[in-house]
Amino acid sequence: MTSLLAFKKMGACTGLIGALALMGAQPVWAALPIQTWTQANGAQVWLVQSPSIPMVDVQIDLDAGASRDPAAQAGLADVTAAMVSKGTLGTSGQPALDENEVGEAWADLGASFGGGATPDRMSFSLRALTYPDLLPKAVALAARQLAHPAFPDAVWQRERQRMVAAIKEANTQPGTLAQRAFAKAVYGAHPYGQEETEATLAAIAVTDMQALHRAAVLPCRAKVSIVGAQTRAQAEQLVTTLLAQLPAGDAKACAPLPPLPEVQALTAPSEQAIAFDSAQAHVFVGQPGYKRTDPDHFALTVGNYILGGGGFVSRLTTEVREKRGLSYSVYSYFAPARYAGAFTLGLQTRPDQAAQAVEVARKVVADFVAQGPTEAELQAAKDNLMGGFALRIDSNRELLGNVASMAWNGLPLDYLDTWTDHVAKVSLADVRAAFARKLQPERMATVVVGGQR
Repeated sequence: MTSLLAFKKMGACTGLIGALALMGAQPVWAALPIQTWTQANGAQVWLVQSPSIPMVDVQIDLDAGASRDPAAQAGLADVTAAMVSKGTLGTSGQPALDENEVGEAWADLGASFGGGATPDRMSFSLRALTYPDLLPKAVALAARQLAHPAFPDAVWQRERQRMVAAIKEANTQPGTLAQRAFAKAVYGAHPYGQEETEATLAAIAVTDMQALHRAAVLPCRAKVSIVGAQTRAQAEQLVTTLLAQLPAGDAKACAPLPPLPEVQALTAPSEQAIAFDSAQAHVFVGQPGYKRTDPDHFALTVGNYILGGGGFVSRLTTEVREKRGLSYSVYSYFAPARYAGAFTLGLQTRPDQAAQAVEVARKVVADFVAQGPTEAELQAAKDNLMGGFALRIDSNRELLGNVASMAWNGLPLDYLDTWTDHVAKVSLADVRAAFARKLQPERMATVVVGGQR
């Protein structure tokens, strides 16, 4: 059991991290000098020095996201990353640590380390105070976990049962069924539409995790983003230590992975009405959207704020909620990624109003694509987005997410410095042209789940 001293230390360190995080949660808007370099081992590093508080946040991204999972083993990337935190092997005279001992070690340090996967990336994150008696220990522990995970089979069997139970519970929810049907309708056979199920989890063994870890978690494949109280020399040493116990990888292992197929555009509209005994009908309408590197990104960001991303000031809210009372909340968003992530319009409504709500929402989208916004709408959207920009980078963790996205997507180093300038330059013509290129309202997929009481 964790000792009373450890609990006190954990509370003190965690409380200090929380307090310091709040101190750091202030606008940091100014020119953000982002340093980047490549280590001898091939790891690429991005650093933003933030010396105001003694803390560092680190994110390691690898090209091993869920979209690279074998279809029959959907979920492999995510469970592999998560199981890294479930114990370490004994190495170099250090004893093995089970999951409880790992947890206690992190609690004693008042730090955290963990992993997960998105469709594009397998990621590992470290957060620690930079005090000289804490940070080296945190980095060393993270390095052990990253390079020598135990992947205990008994823990995996337990975790799989927990995940299967969660899937079964989610399958009783209309929102889950709607999201699943919508993903299939939008992505078809593309890996972005792969679904983690009881069967795919049953097909994953510890040996599969070990194989993926050996192939994917290599320094030469790592993009490491750092935000915090670290000089370049300190950051270089941190990354070197963090990755030092991983195998170097040969030329073949470090070669770029083959690209996935592009997400195919929809060629015809589709509609699915799935009966479900629920008080609310869950509605999704959409199609494949665009890649994160698309030059239309800012025009689409501004335009979608007007269409459905601006909350109570959006057109969808005005037409669906305010004028007709068909839904409490209605929204739209783009999810750009390495490949064309979905454009999604979502709402919930009474089952007897679902058909009308869908009709109104579709018309709002079609009208917006055909005509674009008004000058007043455009200016209000730009003012709101530019005024709220500081919230996107108002803490180390928020800033880290932006820097990691820049690193992953190959965005220019001045991306954050010029963000508001790009928004300010968006014109009516830009929004109209971008939406005309990206959205085809006559070919969207529509999913409605609910309607049976």
